[in-house]
Amino acid sequence: MSLVKLYDTTLRDGTQAEDISFLVEDKIRIAHKLDECGIHYIEGGWPGSNPKDVAFFKDIRKEKLIQAKIAAFGSTRRAKITPDKDQNLRTLVESKSDAATIFGKTWDFHVHEALRIPLEENLELIFDSLEFLKQNMPEVFYDAEHFFDGYKSNPEYAMKTLQAAQQAGADCIILCDTNGGSMPYEIASIVEEVKKVITTPLGIHAHNDGECAVANSIISVQQGIVQVQGTINGFGERCGNANLCSIIPALKAKMKRDCISDAQMKTLRDLSRYVYELANLAPDKHQPYVGNSAFAHKGGVHVSAIQRHPETYEHMRPELVGNTTRVLVSDLSGRANILAKATEFNINLDSKDPVTLEILEDIKAMENRGYQFEGAEASFELLMKRALGTHRKFFSVIGFRVIDEKRTEDDQPISEATIKVKVGGKIEHTASEGHGPVNALDNALRKALEKFYPKLKDVKLHDYKVRVLPAGQGTASSIRVLIESGDKEGRWGTVGVSSNVIEASYQALIDAIEFKLHKDEETAAPKK
Repeated sequence: MSLVKLYDTTLRDGTQAEDISFLVEDKIRIAHKLDECGIHYIEGGWPGSNPKDVAFFKDIRKEKLIQAKIAAFGSTRRAKITPDKDQNLRTLVESKSDAATIFGKTWDFHVHEALRIPLEENLELIFDSLEFLKQNMPEVFYDAEHFFDGYKSNPEYAMKTLQAAQQAGADCIILCDTNGGSMPYEIASIVEEVKKVITTPLGIHAHNDGECAVANSIISVQQGIVQVQGTINGFGERCGNANLCSIIPALKAKMKRDCISDAQMKTLRDLSRYVYELANLAPDKHQPYVGNSAFAHKGGVHVSAIQRHPETYEHMRPELVGNTTRVLVSDLSGRANILAKATEFNINLDSKDPVTLEILEDIKAMENRGYQFEGAEASFELLMKRALGTHRKFFSVIGFRVIDEKRTEDDQPISEATIKVKVGGKIEHTASEGHGPVNALDNALRKALEKFYPKLKDVKLHDYKVRVLPAGQGTASSIRVLIESGDKEGRWGTVGVSSNVIEASYQALIDAIEFKLHKDEETAAPKK
């Protein structure tokens, strides 16, 4: 089977998504990650369109990539001007990129309404622009914008635009579902018709407005397409672009098509999270293949089955994309969930142990009060250790007080916390201010304990979520606080529940610190 080449446009189309913007340094770092993952082409942006893209194409030339080629993006020449005088085409050449990709109009509606030129003149723009670039750049791709909508409106004219690109020598003609509304059955039949006329290699560029971008890309490959364009995590304008994090494993694991190596596919989850991180977005836990929940099991029947054979409830092995099987613990859990989690935490427990049933009953009672352990596995590990009697109490809190004061209407509130803790036989009494009462309490607690446990200075609070539990009691409702903490080695989640937000936060903070101390003690202990 021929190689399917992957063309990533995260750095151009991906940045057209709401809330996403990359610095030049971010784009360089992402380009290296895409290169390491085996992506064949990386579209860097429009050279000359803005200072950021100008800097990218200048800086990327100094970087050493393993195998990826850098592509510059632009459009066909303007009307009434020759290609060599067109500033857009000249900046593509001056970018000194490995390839140029230009888009042109294939839908007669757009030629009339957007370009406002005769249909024949649009064919000249396509031919002239591609011919000029072919004379000046190593590879040239043609993005047939709105091709599928154009074909459905006027198939004869849409095909003429592709023929103009083919005659000009384009190395690949990419059929674009620009509005993202085409269905897979439409894509399949239209690609089949195109192949009867066009002999140039074909590609697909699909948007996700109809939630079919991945399906449309996959069915195009089945019809003979050899280049797939998309973005990491499906970033893109409106509803996004075709998601390469889903397309790549579908090609390799399901269709047995060559695109990247097995080792490179194992970095896919890391690549996904890396791009989320630089985009300053929280990863989508429900994202297929690479999301935290993609291979997470909650129902007791499911957990019991996957422990006997993972294929009972997993469509593929998560390790192939760098992901892992996870077992969740909730009031839907059975003994199998508890035993699986115990194994994960290296805790010796068996199904006949009465402690297993005790833990299960505790979980159900606590979840009935509003606790949730799916995002708080550190709290769950501490719960198991307390039930087993292996929990070590590193400190005790004798008491705390939090004051939130607003002295005048125009002044900002002042938050201050005092706390008294006991470590061994010593009592420490400290006070601290903070940005709000929870931050003040967190600061005071750390200040009191860091004297005894200096490694607590490594702990950072990464996320803090408050959820009002639905009981219809207004401001007297119970509150669930989920905290994500971390150090240099990893991250962990803890939970607290109370009708008092300070008390709920206190519970989650205490668990976060206790988990860190337990983790460090186990790491330092000699291996058996």
